[in-house]
Amino acid sequence: MSTPLLAGLGIAVAAYGSKYALEALQRYRARPPVARIRKYYEGGFQPVMTRREAALILGVRESAALEKIKDAHRKVMIANHPDSGGSDFLASKINEAKDHLMGQTKGSGSPF
Repeated sequence: MSTPLLAGLGIAVAAYGSKYALEALQRYRARPPVARIRKYYEGGFQPVMTRREAALILGVRESAALEKIKDAHRKVMIANHPDSGGSDFLASKINEAKDHLMGQTKGSGSPF
């Protein structure tokens, strides 16, 4: 007599568990997509640019090859160029970061 009761209870638990799992799956699939791109340096510039800060601005390693530095500079500059709505200050910092990583620094800081 208790066997059909236990079987029915087991089926009910499995049904509710499946319902919960399907709802969770639908919520997971309906969530907004998250950008999976690398995040670039958000600012807070130091008075004198360091090699670490320059690498963060361009999104490369401090020991990156010259070609990677040039490619990263181009991508970041396209996104922040003054002719396409970017600021002169950011463009100068991006150029300074490229020069610093390529070993072409002239001064001790930004003109701004």
